[in-house]
Amino acid sequence: MFLENALMTQHDSEAVDMVLVGAGIMSATLAVLLKELDPDIKLEIVELQESGAVESSNPWNNAGTGHAGLCELNYTPDNKNGPIDIKKAVTINTQFEVSKQFWAYLAGREGFGNPREYLNAVPHLSFVRGSKNIDFLKRRFDALKTHHAFEDMVYTEDRATMAEWMPLMMPGRDADEPIAATRAMNGTDVNFGELTQQMLVYLAAKPGVKMSYFQKVTGLQRNGKGWRVEIKNTRDGSNRTLDAGFVFLGAGGAALPLLQMSDIEEGKGFGGFPVSGQWLRCDNPEIVKQHQAKVYSLAAVGAPPMSVPHLDTRVVNGQKSLLFGPYAGFTTKFLKYGSALDLPMSIRPSNLRPMLAVARDNMDLTRYLIKEVMQSMEDRLKTLRGFYPEAKAEDWRLEVAGQRVQIIKKDPKKGGILQFGTELVSAKDGSIAALLGASPGASVTVSIMLDLIERCFPEQARSEAWASKLGEIFPAREKVLETDAVAYREIVAVVDRKLGLAD
Repeated sequence: MFLENALMTQHDSEAVDMVLVGAGIMSATLAVLLKELDPDIKLEIVELQESGAVESSNPWNNAGTGHAGLCELNYTPDNKNGPIDIKKAVTINTQFEVSKQFWAYLAGREGFGNPREYLNAVPHLSFVRGSKNIDFLKRRFDALKTHHAFEDMVYTEDRATMAEWMPLMMPGRDADEPIAATRAMNGTDVNFGELTQQMLVYLAAKPGVKMSYFQKVTGLQRNGKGWRVEIKNTRDGSNRTLDAGFVFLGAGGAALPLLQMSDIEEGKGFGGFPVSGQWLRCDNPEIVKQHQAKVYSLAAVGAPPMSVPHLDTRVVNGQKSLLFGPYAGFTTKFLKYGSALDLPMSIRPSNLRPMLAVARDNMDLTRYLIKEVMQSMEDRLKTLRGFYPEAKAEDWRLEVAGQRVQIIKKDPKKGGILQFGTELVSAKDGSIAALLGASPGASVTVSIMLDLIERCFPEQARSEAWASKLGEIFPAREKVLETDAVAYREIVAVVDRKLGLAD
């Protein structure tokens, strides 16, 4: 179907409809969506590592929070001169519900795994200390409660109630310390690595799908209306080429240098700011059983939004653990298993000015990252004890998280800005697209990939066949969920039952 859009002139290249670079949650989701829409599509997923979900999608490389705006305080910025802005929280909430609709659809497909292996109900709490922060949390709660997506949220300043919600966090706390919390019982913990693996297994059983590992993309060149992708096998050193009508760069931090390799005009000016992360991890069952929640608080002054501290229940391969962090750091690698040359090699004449402008305007962030890097284990435990006052060093160990490459982009006023979030960059003709950035990332992957489909395959997306299939998969999209309270409640109830999140 898509091969007609590419001119295949050399006989030593294999032809496919599309190549997806990176075998993480992004590429897996896009591939499954496209194969559901058109089973005849011929595609190949190429991955640098030995299997899928090794980098950011790996469960120990991310917090596993099903981001839905229920507890993340940075999604509701405080407008000092007006009400709390809940727009971003509502948007992310409805996007996550769209993800859940897709997972519920897959749960009913033959050959797909059990959602209980990657998805668990875990309450989402926001926790603050001090009168100023309590005022913010109360106003945030009042604003969110006006929207049906947050109507079941509960607020308290009562210490006995908080002791029921988060029993691990209350003993040893100063009795005079002002504290408050909100709780949403419909929160989730998601093992995006397991979800990715289930999608890859599901894909591998379908005709026209090829999974290739230890594959490094070394070249991207226009080939008629499509692309010639040069690939090196990192095990035996052999080289090959693929001709494709469409290419998706879903390789996490490596998506930026690949986008630069494509040389499309839409990718000019983008830079990357890599931020590393670490967690404190506890596997002691006596401690783990006392905390059944994801508890988020406020980031330190000068800290990036991704460094919001939280104490989380994690469920990986059926085993519960606790994670606290993240502790940010700086590295020049774009991937956890990348090269120290990733950042310097990404500098181009088109992005030099934006990158210098960001360096100039973000000295607070630079100082914060240096401070984080210099922390000792005792410093990290001191931060943990703000959440869990009786934490003991012997129960916690350091876990290295995945890399997050934040987006640097051109800005007409400042020269360049550092953007925390995700951005889809695509060529004007829709023949190539790249996903840059980080959180909320995996939680809203489905909405991002639907945006990509509508942007890169507009004619097919409007066709009766694709529109009908999308309607079957998604009972309601984001705008309907955002504005129609009745539809939201009905669809969420059905989806939660299919996913085992409700009786």
